Parts: sequence; structure tokens; C-alpha cells
Amino acid sequence: MGAGHHHRLYLPGESVVHRLPPQCKLLAVFAFALVVVATPRERFWAFAAYAVLLGGVAVAARVPGTYVLRRMVIEVPFVLFAFLIPVVGLGERTEVLGLSLSVPGLWAAWNILAKASLGVVASILLAATTEPRAILLGAQRLRLPSLLVQIAMFMLRYLDVIVDEMRRMRVARESRGFEARNFRHIPVIARSAGALFIRSYERGERVHLAMLSRGYSGQMPVIQELPASPAHWGAALALPAVALAILGLTW
Repeated sequence: MGAGHHHRLYLPGESVVHRLPPQCKLLAVFAFALVVVATPRERFWAFAAYAVLLGGVAVAARVPGTYVLRRMVIEVPFVLFAFLIPVVGLGERTEVLGLSLSVPGLWAAWNILAKASLGVVASILLAATTEPRAILLGAQRLRLPSLLVQIAMFMLRYLDVIVDEMRRMRVARESRGFEARNFRHIPVIARSAGALFIRSYERGERVHLAMLSRGYSGQMPVIQELPASPAHWGAALALPAVALAILGLTW
């Protein structure tokens, strides 16, 4: 895999978390997410302990809290959905600030918010301390299906190219006096989307032919080895191990 570029989610640094091999961090985040999902929703203190663990990782990685909070905006749709559940939920009702809310709905909303938030924060810390190219290399080291890794690699590499193409098409439309103001302009936007798809498909064909001409045989060559020592695995898996111990105490 060729050299990548810094992604906007990546925060360059020299912390101990940054130096861990990506396959160790990937497995640690996955195991931590499993432990969080398996935690009963009634164990409030366990979720608070998980949050403290993630806070410790953020401190060790020198990732500012404001950095994490800004990127948690991606969770807003889930938050809105969670707030809607108690309103439309069935079963026993209770009064909260003058509103009649469903008790099972409140539990479901809490369950979604707590577990989704912890998972999002863990993913943000992973992205902030690991370059996207290194994450894909780590996935390859973990023996994930090669085809999926290659698809993710090309999506990451050419996403900015497609976004730039969309921007140029928008500028071209606006330079001709077009502005999308109402539903009557949907056909124009749809034709632009079709043109973008065709351009992307043609670009993909050209890239594939260029790869074949350079000896591509279905496997991407790895030009950077990422060895992981037992110390690396121990440091990375400390997070899910402590979380698992907390889960054990909940029982």
C-alpha cells in the first residue's frame, strides 16, 4: 500500500497510544465495544467507569476533550432518535418535567445513548491516534478479507477526489445561473448525480487498468511491516481487560 495523507480525523502525535501497532488498537477497540454492549443497561456505575477508562486513554494519547466533543456531532441522529423513543413508547408511563414518558422507552433511550456514545468515543480515539492507511494495514494484519480491505483502501484514497468532482460540478452549474431552490430542480440534481457516477466508474476502470499494467494480481503489496510485540498487545488489550473486569463485577 502506498503512502497516505493525514486525514482530518487523525491528530499527529508521539504518545504511547500513537506508537502502538494499528492491529493491536483495532482489536482493543472491538473487544471494548463488545464488553460495553454486553453490559446490562441498569449498571449505571459500569458505564461511568467505562467513560473514565476512555478518558484515561485520551489523556495518555494527548487528545483534547474538545477535539473529541466536536467529532461526536456524528452521533446527533442517534441522540434525536433516542429522545423520541420515550415519547412514542408503550407500557408504563411516568411524568418528567410535565411530559408523559414511557418507562421502557426511557430505559431503551438510556441504553442507546450510553453504549453508542462510548463506542463513538472509542472510535474517535482510534482515528485520532492512527493514520487511516495504518488502520487498513492493521486490518490486513488481522487477516480481514483482502477484498474488503482493498475496497476500504480505495474508498479512503479516492473519496476526496469524488468530493472535488462534486464541487467542480456544482461550480459549473452555478456559473450557468442554476440554483437549487425547490422540488422542480430535482431532475437537474439527479442528472448531475448520474454524471458523477459515470465519471467515477470510468475513473475506476482507468485506475484498474493502470494497476494491471503494473502487475496487480488481486493482492496489494505491503511495503511497511507493523510487528506487534507481547508488550504492545498487553498495553492495547489493557483497556478491554479492565472493562471486562468491570463487567464481571456487575454480575
